[in-house]
Amino acid sequence: MKLLFVGDVVGSPGRDMVKEYLPKIKEKYRPQITIINGENAAGGRGITEKIYRQFLEAGAQAVTLGNHAWDNREIFEFIESAKNLVRPANFPEGTPGAGIKYIKLNQFEIAVINLQARTFMPALDCPFTKAEELVEEARKRTPIIFVDFHGEATSEKQAMGWFLDGKVSAVVGTHTHVQTADNRILPKGTAYLSDVGMTGPYDGILGMERDAVIHRFLTSLPVRFEVPKEGRTILSAVIIDVDEKTGKANKIDRILINDDHPFFH
Repeated sequence: MKLLFVGDVVGSPGRDMVKEYLPKIKEKYRPQITIINGENAAGGRGITEKIYRQFLEAGAQAVTLGNHAWDNREIFEFIESAKNLVRPANFPEGTPGAGIKYIKLNQFEIAVINLQARTFMPALDCPFTKAEELVEEARKRTPIIFVDFHGEATSEKQAMGWFLDGKVSAVVGTHTHVQTADNRILPKGTAYLSDVGMTGPYDGILGMERDAVIHRFLTSLPVRFEVPKEGRTILSAVIIDVDEKTGKANKIDRILINDDHPFFH
């Protein structure tokens, strides 16, 4: 079984890249399940129901979120009914939505878990404790478990990878918007990547207008970050080959599409 994960879609440039390239990527790699991180999809801040549904129509079976999950207030109106939308599981009890969703594909079922790290991030419940709880629950139903770990620190992401090695199919990091080159299969069969990278403006800074970000560093004054509407774009993703019977990963490859890494069918 092949699993495709598209990283941090940022604003309309990111959505346009998904619309243009996702069909081509799926034709080339033939994934059985596609997951998209969409927490920055609405103008770089949160997600709307329309965008969520566009991702599903584009071919995604699940959409994960992160620390910007609540930035667009519309999410409170539809998250409870969004069967394929997964927010970080370690938000406090009573938070709307769910941190694990099960996707059925023919005779198989895939568990998709979203967790948020704590280092240099807002204080939440322990992601490791929550991961242990959800993985134990998921393994009663399926050995195929994908974890999107949304965090800042590479060390915390690596720790989660080793913590879950052999218990889940993959631990893939999001949030930093820069694709890392440390894709590997851990000794007990879990695919790992510190960060899948972002999908959106290529010449911005983490998907935002460069000048505003540079001004913030120069002055330390508050600046409103905006997603550039024009310019070159990038798509970052990862394709993972999983044994559907054992849930162990056999291979993990990065996908990077931009002007310096054009897509070849």
